[in-house]
Amino acid sequence: MSNRSAFLMDKFFYWWSTRVLRFAWLFIVFFVFLCTASLYYTINNLGVNTDTSTLLSQDLPFQKNRIRWENAFPQDAATIVFVVEAPTAEQTSIAANILAKRITANKELFEYVYIPDDNAFLEQQGLLYLSPEKLGDLSAKLIDAQPFIGYLSQNYHLQGLLEILGKALDNTNNDLPMNLNPLLEGIDESLVALPLDKPYSLSWQKLLALNQASDRNALRSIVSARPIADFNSMKPVEQSLNFAREIAREIQAQDPQVSIRITGKKALEEDEMRVLAEDTVYSGLLALALVIVVLFIALRSVKLVLSTLIVLIMGLILTAGFATVAVGHLNVLSVAFAILYIGLGVDFAIHICLAFRECWEHHMSSEDAIEKSVINLGFSLFLCALTTSIGFFAFIPTDYAGVSELGLISGGGMFIGLFVSLTLLPALLKVFSIKKLPQQQVTRLPNWICTFPFRYARAIRYTSILLAIAASFSLHYVYLDSNPVNLRDPNSESVVAFKDLLQSKTRSPFVLIGLSDSLENAEKLASEMQGLETVNKTITLESFVAKDQDEKLAIIEDLSLVMGTDLNSFDRPLEAADSRKALLKLQTKINIALANPTSKATPELLEKLHQHITDFIVFADASELSATKYQQFDNSVLGLFPYTMQQLNIGLQAYQFGLADIPDYISNNWVSPSGIYKIIIDPRYDLNKAENLKAFATEVQSVDDSVTGLPVSDLAAGDVIAEVFIQSFTTAILVIFLVLFIILKSLRNTLLVIWPLLLAGLLTVATNVLLQNPFNFANIIALPLLMGMGVDSGIHIMHRLHEGLGANQHLLQTSTARGVFFSSLTTLLSFTSLAFTNHQGIASMGLLLAIGITFTLICTLIVLPAFSVKRVTL
Repeated sequence: MSNRSAFLMDKFFYWWSTRVLRFAWLFIVFFVFLCTASLYYTINNLGVNTDTSTLLSQDLPFQKNRIRWENAFPQDAATIVFVVEAPTAEQTSIAANILAKRITANKELFEYVYIPDDNAFLEQQGLLYLSPEKLGDLSAKLIDAQPFIGYLSQNYHLQGLLEILGKALDNTNNDLPMNLNPLLEGIDESLVALPLDKPYSLSWQKLLALNQASDRNALRSIVSARPIADFNSMKPVEQSLNFAREIAREIQAQDPQVSIRITGKKALEEDEMRVLAEDTVYSGLLALALVIVVLFIALRSVKLVLSTLIVLIMGLILTAGFATVAVGHLNVLSVAFAILYIGLGVDFAIHICLAFRECWEHHMSSEDAIEKSVINLGFSLFLCALTTSIGFFAFIPTDYAGVSELGLISGGGMFIGLFVSLTLLPALLKVFSIKKLPQQQVTRLPNWICTFPFRYARAIRYTSILLAIAASFSLHYVYLDSNPVNLRDPNSESVVAFKDLLQSKTRSPFVLIGLSDSLENAEKLASEMQGLETVNKTITLESFVAKDQDEKLAIIEDLSLVMGTDLNSFDRPLEAADSRKALLKLQTKINIALANPTSKATPELLEKLHQHITDFIVFADASELSATKYQQFDNSVLGLFPYTMQQLNIGLQAYQFGLADIPDYISNNWVSPSGIYKIIIDPRYDLNKAENLKAFATEVQSVDDSVTGLPVSDLAAGDVIAEVFIQSFTTAILVIFLVLFIILKSLRNTLLVIWPLLLAGLLTVATNVLLQNPFNFANIIALPLLMGMGVDSGIHIMHRLHEGLGANQHLLQTSTARGVFFSSLTTLLSFTSLAFTNHQGIASMGLLLAIGITFTLICTLIVLPAFSVKRVTL
């Protein structure tokens, strides 16, 4: 900068400081009113956008594909997914249907509820989806079991079940199934579980091989629900989730064997915002506490610390007001602006207070010390605010709307912090009338430390160059984790359940969605995709039309004739019976069977069952509520039997159907009102592994590049974020370089400030690779920010070297070096608080920033002086 320009800047800051000191109380009152208005406006107008799908530009191709899908099938978008699991298929289905009915009844909180593989149509037509061979095998087993079912229909109690088993064991009823082992094993497990107070229910679907009928009989069921959300709230679906959780707790209380976990897009976002809200408060308080500790160490004055804190808090309030006016809402990334401001906004005040102390210790009056501090530091602080804001503003023109908003808010906050520090802080220092400060504020470091950057300048230069070359090799190992689920709290229910589902081949939330304008084209695409290595199966509306219906219906009709009306006899409660007597009688039959072995049951199982019957009777008879224990045994064995019989009875009423006969509650999920047909493509491999996810998305896109879904969105978003990083980092470097070159009027001095930052950046990346902390959607903004923040320290050091040092004065003992150290330390501690949050994205950003600031501080205080032309007397 030319001497004339420097003179004009000094003159301006002299004029400004005199005005502030003359009207100190007026400025203080002005800021109080301004902050009050800002706080009031922020509380009443600042919204929160928790919709993570809007973090990237809606004009991107993959976003347009997603929007097309969500517009065609709005029920698929913004859903909550309930993962219902139980030890038996019956318990799973019962719990899932109760959950769905209870949620459907609340129209104020949920607008849509659907169980994809369990509904009235699939219950009735389920047998038609089996192959003729499997249906024939099932029919044979059920025909073998018909005498058993018929006997129970007339003797509907546990005693009747044990009686017919006894007849089978002593060969008095040869019409019963030959293999009794599965049923006897189930009864034995129930006898063992009850004394141990372990819940157990015998699955009759499994015993009768009905669990092969369709996926709806699996031990896991998915209930999908679309909540009514309010995106202006910090937790837009909180009420819906709380209601659903209460229902889930009630269902699980009724049947402790049932597990209901909640995940899906909205649950993940809700958990994310809950973690962010909690962690932001705790991190903010921790950051503020750490900053206060550092301020006391650096300033050693209650009044100076208090002045700095007032400036920091008022600047934060004004920045929040600016965010409200400029953007209107916060997102999951920009919500971290408060922590960033605490770490960065305090730097201006620290430099002014330390400069004030240095002037005061040179026996200046309080007002003269304030004026000189503002005059000497005004322009360098402005330059620091400018370069730091460039690091933030570099994100504004990118397609990453999340960090674009963060960049605008935080970049504007830098100038707000500068204005408050150059205006309110001098006014506070004047009003507080600091007349006494402890002496010996300057840290007397040993000479060998103070002179180290200059004494070993050549060695430091060569070492820094070698380190830069070595760190450059780490760039080959840098990768971007594009899975947004990995950014969230890994211990939250929604994340655990989501990752569990990713391992499934049929219920993975990472399915891909294809869209077609006709069913014919949809079938063609599905057929092409079905042959891909990474695809497990494809589903279209046509998939719901069962094949070979005539052949299957004939088998079902014959089976229905054999079963007769017995299946209608189990819609009543179990009849009372003497279960103790029945168990003793069964023991007698077991003794007979052991004496005369039969192929219907293995001797080992019979011996075990005999002993466990004895143990259970002893346990039940010794109990105060003996009858209750026998009743529990009855329910454990036969509790699910009527549900299985009812389901079988419904399934035997299957009828021939075509595409037009599929009910609307199914077809509406596969064809939109506008005639768009949906194709679901299930992955073959576990998509928790990044390589599997990439292969799946890439291979399917080779057939249809318009497919959408989380795998495609995540990979495309990763490419966008990588481009954003390159664009913003390049922009920050070029703009900062040009600004420094214009201001410093020297290419050498400009490179002198830039070089330590580049070295610090390379060392940060290398350390990040060693720590296996991959770049992600959150922490990738760190390097451009470090460039903007780190240049501040270089500017201060260059400014001090340009001014010159006094006799016997060393650079590292000046207020400038102390200001650089303590301002970096406050920023470091502030960002370090982020590293301990449960949100993995924010935590990784805090870790990366902490590493980067550490290297930036070392490079600024050691490497920059070693390369500078200034020398001190050794």
